[in-house]
Amino acid sequence: MIEWIPPANAVLNLSSSIFILAGFYCIKRGQREHHKRCMVMAFALSVLFLVLYLIRYALTGPTPYTGPARPLYFFILWTHTPLAALMPVLVIITVRRALQGNFAQHKKIARVTFPLWLYVSVTGLIIYAMLHM
Repeated sequence: MIEWIPPANAVLNLSSSIFILAGFYCIKRGQREHHKRCMVMAFALSVLFLVLYLIRYALTGPTPYTGPARPLYFFILWTHTPLAALMPVLVIITVRRALQGNFAQHKKIARVTFPLWLYVSVTGLIIYAMLHM
């Protein structure tokens, strides 16, 4: 019944990664309105991902890795998991500062949030691939 959630989450994660990168590209070119739209989409997709992930996890628990690259898998998972837990806080603070028009502080925290958010998103895709291929 919920077997559709992991591939849907992979698509949401990939889409979020694309919007994060597009938002970065836009802000570097001074395209603030496009940056804002990209980041709102990345945020919305990430929230949907998190809701679906928590539902799937609550119903089935963790997915064990049985593949040949266990050390690599666990290294990625051990870096991904604590950062993934931190991301909602960082993203909400970053978005809140932008919405308040506090762009100096938004830019300051975005320099931390951006690479970590992208890392969590991309490593999430790698984890999915390792578990399902």
